[in-house]
Amino acid sequence: MRPGLIETEIHASGGLPDRVRDLQHLVPMQRGGTSLEVAQAIVWLLSDAASYTTMSLLDVSGGR
Repeated sequence: MRPGLIETEIHASGGLPDRVRDLQHLVPMQRGGTSLEVAQAIVWLLSDAASYTTMSLLDVSGGR
């Protein structure tokens, strides 16, 4: 799993509370991702729908 620019509290705790907003223009989808979107990708990987998926990198990055 390779999450991209995700809206979480970690940016504020690192001293950059506006990091996602400041960088979202660099993402083709023009927004940061959410933790729910990352969680949904993880749930898919754990599901039978991904049963034939092996050794893959899943980008959850809005195209960046």
